[in-house]
Amino acid sequence: MLDPKLLLRGHTQEVADRLASRDFILDVARIEALEEQRKTFQTRTEALQAERNAISKSIGQAKQRGEDIAPLMASVENTGSQLNENKAVLDKIQAELEAILLSIPNLPHESVPFGKDEDDNVEVRRWGAPRIFDFEIKGQVALGEKFGWVDFETAAKLSGARFTLLRGPIARLHRALAQFMINLHTSEHGYEETYTPYLVRASALQGTGQLPKFEEDLFKIGRDGEADLYLIPTSEVPLTNLAAGQILDAEQLPLKFVAHTPCFRSEAGASGRDTRGMLRLHQFDKVEMVQIVEPSTSMEALESLTANAERVLQLLGLPYRILALCTGDLGFSAFKSYDLEVWIPSQDNTAKSPRAPTVATSRPAACKRVGATRKPASRNWCTP
Repeated sequence: MLDPKLLLRGHTQEVADRLASRDFILDVARIEALEEQRKTFQTRTEALQAERNAISKSIGQAKQRGEDIAPLMASVENTGSQLNENKAVLDKIQAELEAILLSIPNLPHESVPFGKDEDDNVEVRRWGAPRIFDFEIKGQVALGEKFGWVDFETAAKLSGARFTLLRGPIARLHRALAQFMINLHTSEHGYEETYTPYLVRASALQGTGQLPKFEEDLFKIGRDGEADLYLIPTSEVPLTNLAAGQILDAEQLPLKFVAHTPCFRSEAGASGRDTRGMLRLHQFDKVEMVQIVEPSTSMEALESLTANAERVLQLLGLPYRILALCTGDLGFSAFKSYDLEVWIPSQDNTAKSPRAPTVATSRPAACKRVGATRKPASRNWCTP
């Protein structure tokens, strides 16, 4: 969530202009009208509270003097009624403002290229050269089905469409790759390995920006008499929320976490060639890196995260390219983001690989949402 001070204290139009680069139209008039109403009812509520307190004090004094307190009791009851009515209106105004704030994407960094969609993303660099083969290259689906290593039919019988069952060598490779990445990031890159819950409360998803905007993309588990839980779409959610509601000493930063978890997405992407096979599934595994840093070092953290992800691909000998996402393709909570895309021989193109996490670049949205602060400063550590 954007800093309310930035949005409501004279910078609304400036914020709207920056959001326009993301093709997001901010209702400035509505926000300014609500803020004026909030101020009016806030002042009125405070005045009524003071009036009720004064009358209550007078009642006690009148009792001591033996005076008739009936008029005062009627007055305090009337003032209390007015106060409750004002509080109800104020709560409604604040709830609408809160809903608007939660629906606003993060402001893009000035270095983010302007563009409408993924066609306007800017290639930053490439590593490695695609190999030339003297035989026909078969894709993951063809090879997996030929040898029985990837079993879509059984997966569909168990769970329906967009699931896969890995067997034998592919299952071992899947496990080995995750272990390789975890070992690399903990031993060489300074991350703390974590094992997180796969189910989280709504507040955690609100903290990282999935809720309320992207609820339809999530798997939700309703529980009678208890709060609903959601399957995590990425371990970025629990990892970021490790700092939720905490006051962190500046000396504790940076915090660097890595986790290997399954990820669950109810919306599996647009139809087309890239949705067949293993590229877009309801369930897939990912090794996620998250850094929680001082705002002054957030851009350095982004480059560090990107380099850590690059190192994985370099050690595996996989050619890739890095794209700087344009304003129109930037994730909802992202301040700036890179995609790492790996060359796929069977398609003679590239596909997304480990994506440089947007959490490190989500300044100030993620930190405002999860309520993380740091000492010794008396301000939110994500405030620009």
